[in-house]
Amino acid sequence: MNLRRRASCRIMSLDLAAIRAAHIRIAPHVHRTPVLTSATLDALCGAQLFFKCENFQKIGAFKARGAANAVFSLTDTEAKAGVATHSSGNHAAALARAARLRGIPAHIVMPLNAPKAKVESVRRQGGIIVMCEPTLAARESTCARVMAETGARLVHPYNDYTVMAGQGTATLELLEQAPDLDLIIAPVGGGGLLSGTAVAAKRVKPGIKVIAAEPADADDAARSFAAGKLIPLEKTSTIADGLRTSVGEKNFPLIRENVDAVVTVSEESIVAAMRRLWEVLKIVVEPSGAVPYAAIMENKIDLRRKRVGLIISGGNVDLDALPWMKK
Repeated sequence: MNLRRRASCRIMSLDLAAIRAAHIRIAPHVHRTPVLTSATLDALCGAQLFFKCENFQKIGAFKARGAANAVFSLTDTEAKAGVATHSSGNHAAALARAARLRGIPAHIVMPLNAPKAKVESVRRQGGIIVMCEPTLAARESTCARVMAETGARLVHPYNDYTVMAGQGTATLELLEQAPDLDLIIAPVGGGGLLSGTAVAAKRVKPGIKVIAAEPADADDAARSFAAGKLIPLEKTSTIADGLRTSVGEKNFPLIRENVDAVVTVSEESIVAAMRRLWEVLKIVVEPSGAVPYAAIMENKIDLRRKRVGLIISGGNVDLDALPWMKK
């Protein structure tokens, strides 16, 4: 496509057509990630598990999908001053990478407690980093200031339909790779991945169940889902750093409509799940990516004799500070 004639492809809602269009748009820029299985893990829970390994994605996380869709959906005029966001790491690196591929600047606001490995990943991709206090208010105000100073266009980590459409492409692939699933479990932080997952799953296979899993120490999605209204997350120190965000206002209606349940898991279970996946699947999984399997380890969901898809959202960890190494 001639970039000078590019028409804006940003969307104002989320549906299967938008997710399918995103899948085509981002295909040159992302991996079609594998689905792994394990007889050992199946035997432990009495179900068949299919792990969609977004830890093998570009920049090591599913965020490459949404960022690429958002950046390559912009017109030349919209993209001219670059893009900006606030993120604890995976979206930051993904946006920096997509902007580099498009040849535009990316201004990234990151909290001071962001993992070192994720900060370094953003730097490697050429992102312009601005640090801030580790609160949502600080992230948003700092990002607003950066946008005012640079003219950059916001690409929100999750509260953006174009980003959600990109994230939903992982589930399109999963349902092609394992078409007879009964259930999909996805982690939830801001809700971008969950929204895309749920809409894709329910439209492709209406009878499928979609379950969200989140840390009990960051349980705003569970509380909001139960109350029927958004209840923001004020502060958390969960080890699942990618899930330290409140569900977005655009994400929540999609979650209420398409998600069947939200379950929470303990910090201890997240670490145990992460370690088991490392040991059995022989892959690097970050805490946020281990949360869906932690829900299985805690028996939060009836999986007996079911075919279950799990989204392993990422694999970016600080190898010098693995949680089971702490005294």
